[in-house]
Amino acid sequence: MKLEEIHAQLKQLDESQSLRTRRTLNGPQGVQVTLDDSDYLSFCSNDYLGLANDPRVVTAAVDALQQHGVGSGASQMISGYSTQHASFEKELAYFLGVERVLLFSSGYLANLGVVSALSSRHSAVFSDRLNHASLIDAAKLSDAKHQRYHHRDHQGLERLLQKTDATNKLILSDGVFSMEGSIAPLAELIALKKEHHALLLIDDAHGLGVLGEKGIGSAEQLQVNPEDIDLLIGTFGKAFGSSGAFVAGKHDLLEYIMQKARSLIYTTAAPAALIAACAKSLDIIQNEPTRRGRLQDNIAYYREQIKRLQQPSLDSISAIQSIVLGDNDTVIRLSQQLAAEGILVLPIRPPTVPANSARLRITLSSEHSKVDIDRLITALQQYL
Repeated sequence: MKLEEIHAQLKQLDESQSLRTRRTLNGPQGVQVTLDDSDYLSFCSNDYLGLANDPRVVTAAVDALQQHGVGSGASQMISGYSTQHASFEKELAYFLGVERVLLFSSGYLANLGVVSALSSRHSAVFSDRLNHASLIDAAKLSDAKHQRYHHRDHQGLERLLQKTDATNKLILSDGVFSMEGSIAPLAELIALKKEHHALLLIDDAHGLGVLGEKGIGSAEQLQVNPEDIDLLIGTFGKAFGSSGAFVAGKHDLLEYIMQKARSLIYTTAAPAALIAACAKSLDIIQNEPTRRGRLQDNIAYYREQIKRLQQPSLDSISAIQSIVLGDNDTVIRLSQQLAAEGILVLPIRPPTVPANSARLRITLSSEHSKVDIDRLITALQQYL
């Protein structure tokens, strides 16, 4: 691409109010944050259980730094796979009720690696249209034929499966959709994958730790057999408050992925300190269900209060609560008005979401108080 074309496209993004910018966080994640020297009540973090700055999680990371150093130094396949990685994989597999877990350095790398490892030119990949960008890119970059079905439309998926002559079939779906907050129809997807002899991959980044009595995620929430999900992807940058990702499933399937996933083989392993932080977060998630209870109470309270606004708020039982307003100008103006009130809610615009569905994406935490939510609702009432 020529430099002139780059300049023209940047100008077009700016004129359409679609140019992304970054702001500087000064201090830890939390309900109260400082961005660019201004203080805000934040409703835009994925730190759903408030663990990113939990002293116990921080201490676990610091202790591991003293023992293992800062960097892992190499790929898992060389010398970057520490005792911390090995023990955490076993702990996480036990928590999820699966045979095996493989750790990845990020959710993006996990999805790219798993889909590419399981795809060939004889494969077909079927993907929900509102899947996360990492799943969309994974499907596009694979050698497989990529077919998309409408959001949560299992009947549309069935029609695509009936028409394909592919030898190998892989169904991809978010568990909780990151911009909608909706949950995939897991029972229907499982039935289809069984009928058509496909593999089913669920990326439950936003369900893990949040949904279900034990926090196992979407499968527990919808009461489906976790063994019927061939590949479960999860990340540690949301409810776990840390960083990194995993894929969970049957032992032999994961052994094949470990041998073939280039984003695992050729990537430096996540530092042991981050894995130690994840292990402590897992311990808290298992032993402090009150955190998840507070989050669920906050979700229910917000859902009740938002009815007063009579605005198109998407139906969601997850921590993701979006208000769809349509055009970029409206959501940007509203976000700026909230910021002037000291409330941080960022506008989400196309291409992150479909055209004409720009929105405020509100995310709730166990650490929000009812007073915090009332403050948000009052400000929204003022400006909507």
